[in-house]
Amino acid sequence: MYFPRHKEEPGKELLETPLEKVSIGVNTVLLVEDEPLLLNIIREMLEEMGCDVFAVASPLKAIEVASDPSSAIDLLLTDVVMPEMNGKELANRIKALRPETKCLFMSGYTADIIAHKGVLEEGLNCINKPFTTQKLAIKIQELIGS
Repeated sequence: MYFPRHKEEPGKELLETPLEKVSIGVNTVLLVEDEPLLLNIIREMLEEMGCDVFAVASPLKAIEVASDPSSAIDLLLTDVVMPEMNGKELANRIKALRPETKCLFMSGYTADIIAHKGVLEEGLNCINKPFTTQKLAIKIQELIGS
C-alpha cells in the first residue's frame, strides 16, 4: 500500500469545506429508504438544503403519500433495492400519479451492476452511496437543470 505524505504542519486539522446554503431548485422531496439510519441522515441533508421532506421507509408508504393530492412533490429520491418493489417500479407508479415529478435513484451498488441486473437502465439519474451533502446537492441541481 502507498500512502502519500501529508505536507501540512503537524497539528493542523483538515476540515471539509462547509456547504454554503444553496438553493437546489427543489421545494419538496419524497425520500424513500428502507434503512432507518440512512433515511434519517439523508432527510437531514435535504433539510439542510432547505427542502421539505416526506421521509418514508417503504415503497407502499411512498405511494400513499404521492396519492394525497394535497401533498406537493418536486423530487422522488429513492433507493434502488428495497423490499416490496424496486426503485424503478416505485418511480413508474409515482410517475403515473405525478408525471411532472423528477426522480433520482440512489444505490450502494455500482451503476453497471444495477443495469446488468435489469433494475435500472443505463442513463437514468443515479447517485452512489455513500455521498456527501455537497454531492447530493450537485446531483439534484444537475437533474433539475436538465
